[in-house]
Amino acid sequence: MVSHLVTTIRNVVGITGNVISLFLFLSPVPTFIRIWKKGSVEQFSPAPYLATLINCMVWVVYGLPMVHPNSTLVVTINGTGTAIEIVYLTLFLIYCHDKKKRVKVMLIVLVEMIFIAGVTALVLIIAHTTQRRSMVVGIIAILFNIMMYAAPLSVMKLVITTKSVEYMPFFLSLASFANGVAWTAYAFLPFDPFIAVPNGLGTLFSLAQLLLYATYYKSTKRIIAARQEAKMEMHLSEVVVNGDNNDPKKNCTAP
Repeated sequence: MVSHLVTTIRNVVGITGNVISLFLFLSPVPTFIRIWKKGSVEQFSPAPYLATLINCMVWVVYGLPMVHPNSTLVVTINGTGTAIEIVYLTLFLIYCHDKKKRVKVMLIVLVEMIFIAGVTALVLIIAHTTQRRSMVVGIIAILFNIMMYAAPLSVMKLVITTKSVEYMPFFLSLASFANGVAWTAYAFLPFDPFIAVPNGLGTLFSLAQLLLYATYYKSTKRIIAARQEAKMEMHLSEVVVNGDNNDPKKNCTAP
């Protein structure tokens, strides 16, 4: 009776975690709409999307029946996440005007694909039980899951230096926090250290990002407002100058 109740709760929490994870994967949509409208990636970093891609692919391997049985929810959401991240990175490459950065991103994606193929082959060939396969892939998954949560922290230096969170997407940090909480709860029904450890740490990383966002939110608004005001003043100056140049009375010479 108790076991059945725990299983039911685990499934409910797992489905909730899947929904939140989907929101996490879709949270960069506003960022990419901005990139599309401006036709440039500006100062946005590809690190969160590269980290999330490798993380999702590792968890797909972890959830395979021949690696960790009864992990359908893990496979479905991370398979979806893999597809979404590929779309994001494709858009990033299209709107990135820095050739060196584009080549770097493509090389990293290629290395990630080769790494996943190698890990999958080695685990299935060398480890002959699901317990051993789960342990090997689980340890790797912990590392990449922590890396995914920590990836947005790569812009922390920029945020602190500029006192602006303009290039640290809020919805990504918020969704990461909710995702970490949900999957940490899932990991305790029953206890799965490979899910609990990275998501517990991920919750703390995401909380740090949200605190940083709250700290510099007001200063970001002031900086953006000042920038827009400066652009308007520059535009008005150009209008005045062009108006003076086109004025026939001012351009005519004395007889």
